Amino acid sequence: MRAAVVREFNEDLSIETVDDPTCPDSGVVLKVAACGVCRSDFHGWVGGHPKVSNGSILGHEYCGTVVEAGAQSSHKIGDRLIAPFILGCGNCPACQTGASNTCESAIVPGFGAPGAYAEFVAVPFDHNLVHLPETMSPALAAGLGCRVTTAWHALTDRAGVRAGEWVAVHGTGGIGLSVLLLAKMLGARVVVVDVVEEKLTHAKQLGADAAVNAGQGNVADAIREITDGGAQVSIEALGIEATTNASVECLATLGRHVHVGMPTGDGMMNINMRAIYSKQLAFYGTRGMPSWKYPSLLGMIERGDVDLSPMLDREVSLSDASAELRAMQGPTPPGTAVITDFSQ
Repeated sequence: MRAAVVREFNEDLSIETVDDPTCPDSGVVLKVAACGVCRSDFHGWVGGHPKVSNGSILGHEYCGTVVEAGAQSSHKIGDRLIAPFILGCGNCPACQTGASNTCESAIVPGFGAPGAYAEFVAVPFDHNLVHLPETMSPALAAGLGCRVTTAWHALTDRAGVRAGEWVAVHGTGGIGLSVLLLAKMLGARVVVVDVVEEKLTHAKQLGADAAVNAGQGNVADAIREITDGGAQVSIEALGIEATTNASVECLATLGRHVHVGMPTGDGMMNINMRAIYSKQLAFYGTRGMPSWKYPSLLGMIERGDVDLSPMLDREVSLSDASAELRAMQGPTPPGTAVITDFSQ
């Protein structure tokens, strides 16, 4: 099969012919219909993830059609499926209590296992796989990837966002836009933060109540003024120290910080603990979403309860993935890229 392979960090992915994946007994092989290009892939591409090395195939936001099913799989050839990027084992205490996104034995395609920047991908642990609605395009489904699912889990499971609350979103990439659209559906008011004016304008067109340019003053002060005392919930979507502190400092008393952005390197940061202590804040980490939450989210999208199509900006070929990753070294335009052509 054709695949885009990491050979050198910060260099174009190598388009190669590699062996087709072996079908797991408890899973399937998918013919990849679409795969999102995510900032987490960028972290691996630049050498910021310990499980990405020479020979790795990135890609964890995928959907496709079953071309081979394992002996223990309940799925059949021709099924259109999607799966979370964290593939829980199904047997550990975390999985048994519904928190498969915290499974210590999880497999993550693209990070330690071959990903979906390829014509085919193996997906183990059958219970992770979810049927796609017939009306949903592969490009939109892959665009949901880790960004929409992670945002939904962060808002509903971790933060418990309520109608009328202010939600601050630090970063308006895929996660940030997902948080904006989903928080508005939940009845919250949203203030977005970025350094790219084009992205702030785009977010306001999608329903953001207010926008703050982080390059033009103190972010926390601006948000506290806009929200009349601070946001109730703040979502950090970049994984860096400056935005983490802005997220903590912009909160009202008893506010909830949710850390979504993947920290790079050793992950160490200097955090304003006085703000956390004095305002009695809650500080949550979150990563991914369990597969059992997919049907309800997909159902809301299919019914038109929320329109996530504005997130999908462009469809690209496999050979274009390198350019998309390289562009993440600087400010990027609004919207996300999805690989839909694996023939070139």
